[in-house]
Amino acid sequence: MNTTLVNFAVTFVAIIGILFILLILGLVITALVMYQFDKRQTAHTIRRNYPLLGRFRYIFENLGEFFRQYFFAMDREEMPFNRAQRSWVYRAAKNLDNTIAFGSTRDLRKPGTYYFLNTPFPTLSEDAASSKPLQIGPFCRLPYDAPSFLNISGMSFGALSVPAIRALSQGAAQAGCWMNTGEGALSKHHLEGGCDIVFQIGTAKYGVRDAQGRLDEQKLAQVAAIEQVRMFEIKLSQGAKPGKGGILPGDKVTPEIAEARGIPVGEASISPNRHPDINNLDDLLDFIARVRDITGKPVGFKLVLGTTDWLEAFCQKVLERGVEAAPDFITLDSADGGTGAAPMPLMDSVGLPLRDSLPLLVNQLIKHGLRQRIRIIASGKLINPTDVAAALCMGADFTVTARGFMFALGCIQALQCNKNTCPTGITTHNPRLQQGLVPAVKAKRVANFHHNLVHEVELIAHACGAPEPRQLKREHAAVVVDGGAVALNLLYPTDSHQLKPETTASEEKEIAE
Repeated sequence: MNTTLVNFAVTFVAIIGILFILLILGLVITALVMYQFDKRQTAHTIRRNYPLLGRFRYIFENLGEFFRQYFFAMDREEMPFNRAQRSWVYRAAKNLDNTIAFGSTRDLRKPGTYYFLNTPFPTLSEDAASSKPLQIGPFCRLPYDAPSFLNISGMSFGALSVPAIRALSQGAAQAGCWMNTGEGALSKHHLEGGCDIVFQIGTAKYGVRDAQGRLDEQKLAQVAAIEQVRMFEIKLSQGAKPGKGGILPGDKVTPEIAEARGIPVGEASISPNRHPDINNLDDLLDFIARVRDITGKPVGFKLVLGTTDWLEAFCQKVLERGVEAAPDFITLDSADGGTGAAPMPLMDSVGLPLRDSLPLLVNQLIKHGLRQRIRIIASGKLINPTDVAAALCMGADFTVTARGFMFALGCIQALQCNKNTCPTGITTHNPRLQQGLVPAVKAKRVANFHHNLVHEVELIAHACGAPEPRQLKREHAAVVVDGGAVALNLLYPTDSHQLKPETTASEEKEIAE
């Protein structure tokens, strides 16, 4: 018996030894082959000069993002969102305690930093008020009383996965906010949760296009007949790529996405850089009127502001036609990126950031007496209470965020949104990666994030003496500039009572008459 065991042990050790030798031999042969290949190839200088060893440069380069995020970058250093911002969203989405201790890690001396001007007599709890629904589109057959000042920005089906869309739809319904479809059209997954929907008409008019890519009025009427669809947003440009249309790689165009958009399966979906049938301001107002007549619902447009001289002419055109011809809302996006895939020069260097463009737009509308008519929706990196409250101070009626809700879904800022390899299943159509995203669980986190962000914006408002967030004005906030801080009402002067007037539909019609 003992002899048998000894023989077995010797044989086992011998087999392991042989396998180990073969493994070492295989590694040596592989290394030699790679060495010769690197030495003879001409595409990579480092690998040609340092065969085999040069490959480690590319390995470390790929791992660099991971190590910087988790080990080396300070809490306030990373871009586009730093660890402190992401951590706040994660904790808000999980409904965990979001208090901190021992002082802020935020540098309040950095130009562009917002802070709020508290009053010695803040709003008492019993005097606080919840934001009431605000009406959009008083001249429409079916105006929309939007319940929340915080909503989900445009992210298309295609850019996002099925479970991500389902989770956002269910979460928006629980939170009581709207969900924008993005330019990728409407799917059954958007409607699943029962939330309010804003249908975005992109430059390719996905979901409401004919064979030539023009607006199909019959398809538009069919979408408008869906009760959940509350408004229509005409996308002129977006923060990620002003002046360029949407980009969806071919490997993301699944049969279901192709059917929703009305395009071929497996082919890259590249939208025009603008609407071919909107060439000037008159065309824009005509298109708005056309969509509003067909749908009977509020219609506005989304853009990133660059040049501003056209705003004067735009307001004059509206006044010539009458205030009922104005867009029911304008969604103003910030130029500092977004969820879409985009060329770096456009994402980095084209358009105005929201902090510069929002006061310019609001002031122009006030100047021409249109602020009562047109609602302003602010967009662009508004994932934390500070930035949302600042947008409200500068004159926004509503705020929307895309990446904030992506973080609530579990996004880890892996920066792979355009590669179909998202490790959290949010922006990939790989079933193996999608299975980690459970819609019912993430929907609750979407609702928690919305609730906690609204709650903490209310805290800021109360500290400034405002009963509720929409009553925040420019005198309630300051921004750091070179040489010190300046209150927003001094930096962007206007009459405070004109900043965000709230009027009823009947009052709007009186103004028009």
